[in-house]
Amino acid sequence: MRRPVSLFVAALLVLVAGGCSSDDGTNADSTVSDASAATTTTAPQDAILEEALTCDPLDERACLLPWPNDAFTRPDATTATGRRLDIHAESTPVNEQGVPIDVTDQNWADGFSPGSAILTFVPGLDVVATGIAPSTDVGASLNPDAPVVVLDTTTGERVPYWGELDAQAPVGEQLLMIHPATSLPEGHHFVVGMRNLRDSSGTVIARGPAFQAAIDGNPEPLERARAFRELLAPLTSDGIATDDLYLAWDFTVASSDTLAGRVLHMRELAYNELDDDGAPAFTITSVTEAGNVRTIDGTYLVPNFLTGDGAPGSTFTLDADGMPQRNTEQPDFVADFHCVLPLAAAAPVPGIVYGHGLLGTRMEVDALAFVAENGELAACATDEIGMSTPDVPNLANILSDLSLFNQQADRLQQGLLNQQFLGRLMNSSAGFTHSTAFQNFAGAPLLLNDATAFVGNSQGGVMGGANSAISSEWSRVVLGVPGINYSVLLHRSSQWPTFQAISDAAYTDSVDRVLGLQLIQLLWDRGENDGYAQHLTDNPYPGIEPKSVLLIEAFGDHQVANVATEVLARTIGAAVREPALLDGRSNDVDPQWGITPFDAANPAKALLMVWDYGTPAPPPVNLPPHPPEYGDDPHNGGSREPLVLQQAIAFLLTGEIVDVCSGSACTSNALSPF
Repeated sequence: MRRPVSLFVAALLVLVAGGCSSDDGTNADSTVSDASAATTTTAPQDAILEEALTCDPLDERACLLPWPNDAFTRPDATTATGRRLDIHAESTPVNEQGVPIDVTDQNWADGFSPGSAILTFVPGLDVVATGIAPSTDVGASLNPDAPVVVLDTTTGERVPYWGELDAQAPVGEQLLMIHPATSLPEGHHFVVGMRNLRDSSGTVIARGPAFQAAIDGNPEPLERARAFRELLAPLTSDGIATDDLYLAWDFTVASSDTLAGRVLHMRELAYNELDDDGAPAFTITSVTEAGNVRTIDGTYLVPNFLTGDGAPGSTFTLDADGMPQRNTEQPDFVADFHCVLPLAAAAPVPGIVYGHGLLGTRMEVDALAFVAENGELAACATDEIGMSTPDVPNLANILSDLSLFNQQADRLQQGLLNQQFLGRLMNSSAGFTHSTAFQNFAGAPLLLNDATAFVGNSQGGVMGGANSAISSEWSRVVLGVPGINYSVLLHRSSQWPTFQAISDAAYTDSVDRVLGLQLIQLLWDRGENDGYAQHLTDNPYPGIEPKSVLLIEAFGDHQVANVATEVLARTIGAAVREPALLDGRSNDVDPQWGITPFDAANPAKALLMVWDYGTPAPPPVNLPPHPPEYGDDPHNGGSREPLVLQQAIAFLLTGEIVDVCSGSACTSNALSPF
C-alpha cells in the first residue's frame, strides 16, 4: 500500500516539529486567541497525525515499512513489555477482493515476532556492493563496519543476521530482508541502523527526506518523534555515526505472555481437571495385528477451546483478557489416535508421541512400526490439527484472505494441547495401559508408563519444539529435519510453490506478499517453534522441566531450509557434532556459524547432527532448491539411513549420544526423493 511522498514528509515534519511554527520561532498555536480558531488551525494537523499513525513515513513504499516497528505500537502498562501492537486496520495489504488483512488478533500481542524479518525498501540497493552479510557469511554481520546493525538495547549486544534482497520479487521491487540468525530474545527492545548503503556503481544512496527531517527536527513534544533522538543514542554509543545513517528505527519483541500465554492458559485449565496420575477418557475403535505389531485406533477427549466441534474454520472464543474460553456447548474435543505396539517384547516398552509431516495425519506413525516389530518402542500419534490433511480445503480460503489465519493458528494451539493429553494417556496407569488393547495375552502392559519421549519430523519438527517446551509428559526430544519460523521457511521450501500460486493470485504486490507473511507469523508463532524455542532447553515455563534435544539436519534439504534448522539450533543453545561436513561441501565461510562444537565431556542439552546425502549446497537466497541443479531432495533420507535411526533410538532410550559415524563427517547414500 503506497502513500504519496508529500504526505509522508508532511506527516514526519509535524512529528519532529511538534506542531506548526510561525516565522518568529514561536508556536503558531500560541497566537490563536479563541477556541474556534484553534480548532480550525489544528484540524489539518490532526488529520496528518492520524495518517502518520496509519503509516510510518520513513519508508514510502508501503504503510507497514520499515518492519517491525514500534511506530505500530502504543504504550500499555498492563503488558510485560509496556507496549501493545497497534497496527492500523487501513495499513495492511489488501487482496484482490479489496479486503485488508484483519489484524485484530495480532494487536493483542505485546511486541513483534522473535523471528521477525527486518524489512525496508531501498531504491537501487546492491547488497554485494554494500557488503551486507549474506546467508553464507553470517559472521560478517557482526563486523565493526557492518552496514546493517541490529542492536539489542536490553543487553547492548549486536544481533547476528543475514541479509538479502527478496529473490521472489521483480528487480526494482525487491525488499531488503534482514533475518536474525537466532531468535530475538523475548521482551527485548532493538534498534536497527543502516549506513553507507550503496548502489551497483558503489555510490552511497542518499537518505530519504522523511528520515532527514527526523534527524534535523526538534522532536518535542510528541512521543514518536522523541523516539528518533532516543534510538540514535545507542547507535552512537556503538560507533554508528548519525551522518552515515541511511535509516534507523526501533521495535520491541513480544514476551512469552502473548507468545505462549494462550496455550499455557489452556494447558493449566485442562490439567486441573486431571488427578495427579489421571488420564483423559478414551475409546478404542479398532485393534489389528500383523507379525509382531499391534495397531490400535481410537479417540480421546480433550477440553475444547474452539468454537463448534473444533473442525477446520473454528476459532477461539476469547475473554476480556484475550484468553481462550472453554466451549460450554461442546466442551470436549474428540481427538483421534493411532498407535503401533510390539507384541513380542519381553517387558513393557517406552512410548513415543509422534509429530507428522506437512499437512499429514496421525497415520504416518506407521513408519515407526519397525521399532515396534523389533520390540524396542511403541509409538502413538494424533493429527496436528491446524496443519493436517483435513485442514487443506480451508487452507485455500485462508491463503486467499489472510484475515482468516486465526482459524489455522487457533487450531494449531488446540492441537498442542491434544498432543499433551496423548502423552498423558501413554504415561498414566489410568490411561492406555488400563485397557486390554494395550496389554499382552497374559494381561501385562505392552507400554511402559512414565517413559514417553517425543519424535517429530519435518512439520512435526517445526512444531515439536513448541510441543515439547510446554510438556510435562516427556523429557527427550528428537526433531528430524526441523526448523523454526514459517515465514522464513516457506520461500525456501520446494513444498511452497503449490500453495503460493493461490496466495500470489490474491496478493499481487510483491511487497504486500512479504508483509502478509510477517503479519500471519505473529499468529503462527503461537503454534510453532518460533514462539516457544527460548524455553525448550533453558528458562523453562513454570512447572515444566527443560528438555534434552537431538536435531537431525539433512544438508541441502529441499523442504526445510538448513538456515532455519541452524537458527533453531542457535536459539536452543545446541552444540554441533563435528566434523559436520566434509571440506568443500558447504558454500559457507564458516559452516554452522555460531554453533558450539559438541564436547562429549561436557555435553550441551541439545545436539545438532548434520547428515550429507550428496545433495548440492542450497541456494543462498530465498528460493527453493529444485532438481536437477540442486540434486535429489535429502529431506526423507534419514528414514532410510540405518545409522540415523540407530542414533535416534539410542538417544530416546538412554539419553546418550552414540557416535555412529566413527569420528568422520556423517555421509549416506540412502536418498529417499520426495
